[in-house]
This record gives sequence, C-alpha cells and structure tokens, in this order.
Amino acid sequence: MAKPKVAKRPTRDEFVLEEIGNQLTEAMHENSDIQLTVWGIENVVRGKIVHMDPRTGKVHIQRNEELNKVPFMDIMKVEYGRD
Repeated sequence: MAKPKVAKRPTRDEFVLEEIGNQLTEAMHENSDIQLTVWGIENVVRGKIVHMDPRTGKVHIQRNEELNKVPFMDIMKVEYGRD
C-alpha cells in the first residue's frame, strides 16, 4: 500500500538559516515581541523567546500564559511583533 504524500519542508541554504538564528538571538536578548511563520502551522506564532534549546533544536516562545515550542528548522520567517 502506498503512503500518502506529505508536503516536504522547503529547504533553505546555510545563509538563510544563519540569518534566522541571528534574528532569534537578537530578539531573545532584547526581549522583543516577535511573530514567526512556521512550516506546517497555519497561523503565525507570536510572543517572546524565553529559551532556545540546542539539545532539542526548539525555540520556546511565550505569550501570556501559553508556551509554544517550535522546531528551529520549521521556522520560515521572523518578524518583529506589531501588536
């Protein structure tokens, strides 16, 4: 039986990944509100970065009492919040 086709995550080159990493690090150090476009998630993820876990490769983003853990490799775009 054939497996159903699942859309693959778009590939990005090392420069794009490095730029995303720099933006995330800067936002965390400045305690800035950000919004992330994440592959596989329809809505943007908003909040402040409270932790970046190098072991799991996840970025922990908190907004109010909600904590989202987003895989770094799934982050497509970083924007500063406009709330």
